[in-house]
Amino acid sequence: MGEFTDKVSAAANKLAGNVKESVGESNHDAGLKAEGEAQQLKGTGQDIKGSIKGALGDKI
Repeated sequence: MGEFTDKVSAAANKLAGNVKESVGESNHDAGLKAEGEAQQLKGTGQDIKGSIKGALGDKI
């Protein structure tokens, strides 16, 4: 995947994770809240990966 694809996937995971975390918190569902937090971390990782690919020219 290229930089753009990683950044788009990152944004989608961060958004979905945020929604899951919010719903889990309001419904007192610790599992869903934790799943949302994990998905947001995955998005952050993808964002970093995309930034590195951008800096190195997608050669990774």
